[in-house]
Amino acid sequence: MLIDLSHSLENGVPSFPGDPDYESVPHATHDKDRLNVTRLSMGSHQGTHLDAPYHFYADGKKIDEMSLEPFFGPARLLDLAPDGEIPANTELGVDTFSVHEECFQPEARVILRTGWETKFGTKAFFTDFPSITPAAAEWIAQTGIKLLGMDLPTPGKDAWGTHLPLLKPGVEIVIVEALCNLHLLPENFTLVAFPIKLKGMDGAPIRAVAMIDE
Repeated sequence: MLIDLSHSLENGVPSFPGDPDYESVPHATHDKDRLNVTRLSMGSHQGTHLDAPYHFYADGKKIDEMSLEPFFGPARLLDLAPDGEIPANTELGVDTFSVHEECFQPEARVILRTGWETKFGTKAFFTDFPSITPAAAEWIAQTGIKLLGMDLPTPGKDAWGTHLPLLKPGVEIVIVEALCNLHLLPENFTLVAFPIKLKGMDGAPIRAVAMIDE
């Protein structure tokens, strides 16, 4: 069974503050041209997407330079808010994750569920989200996992304090942001999260999918 973990992109959905807006405009139409072609305009971190190290490191790997291995394989769901959602502006510190140390094994793909996906499409999604602390990001970076996914728009409100430890050379954890439907997942599943191959880019939208054994 396949479960879609990606939000739909459509005109009017808010972008991360300061990022370009998403816009789709007809370029050719079936009525006029006997076919449909659409012009898209958006930022590289629109909707459900992943971050490349180049996002925060000038000499970091770009999307087309990243290994394909982290984007596909066994994943572990860490549900931080079973049957609900974490309150707005909650800080997710080292203690939040260290009690689940068994999830953070070397080479693991860890998906965090906070319940915040319900706010997608609102401004609050980007302003009031639960936030991983820089100390927690440092702790996660030292565990050796290869991918960290979440239903949050970004790991933490301290952008540099959270992204730099996770993306730094020698660590290079793939960060997947703005996932959805995590409440439908079992604890263990197979993640498919390949980015569009955009040469020289710092991030890219993905169609994230969970493969579940029936």
